[in-house]
Amino acid sequence: MDAKSKWDEKYLERLEDQSKPIANGRLQGLSRYLTGGKALDFACGLGANSLFLAERGYEVEAFDISDVAIEHVREQALAEGLSVLSQMIDLTDLENIHVSDEAYDLVIITYYLDRSLFPLVKAAIKDQGYFFMETFYKSPIGEGRVSDHFKLQPGELLTEFADWQVLFYEENELEGRQTIFARKR
Repeated sequence: MDAKSKWDEKYLERLEDQSKPIANGRLQGLSRYLTGGKALDFACGLGANSLFLAERGYEVEAFDISDVAIEHVREQALAEGLSVLSQMIDLTDLENIHVSDEAYDLVIITYYLDRSLFPLVKAAIKDQGYFFMETFYKSPIGEGRVSDHFKLQPGELLTEFADWQVLFYEENELEGRQTIFARKR
């Protein structure tokens, strides 16, 4: 099964659950920094983070490989009167990702890892703009349902964004996740 079909199926299952997706808790905890502007949500899934950011005054562009997810985000944004432009994009196809340099006040990625996106992310964020990322990492004690290929190394985000101002960083060994919130200098 190809990636698009896999994610379409997963999102259909999640939508049948009927529970409303909830924005990332650590992102919500950073609300004092989230004051609006233009945001980009890579691998947006069912759009909980995108909708949360739009509620905080952002004009959000949301990308995902799944038509199911993108249609759901469109419907939710329309129903709630929020500014979210959702687009079906395969993030592994960098040549078809068209984002302008220094166009975004905030870029987020949650539970998706493709290191080849990091240069694109860095270029897309305005000076003094923010980057939030949370995904799995190779925890010393955590074994999980995700292949090591899709996990960060310990301290990897700190190294990758060493020249940025890190406002929040956490490696949670029990949950096997790494989180960073950084400001471009």
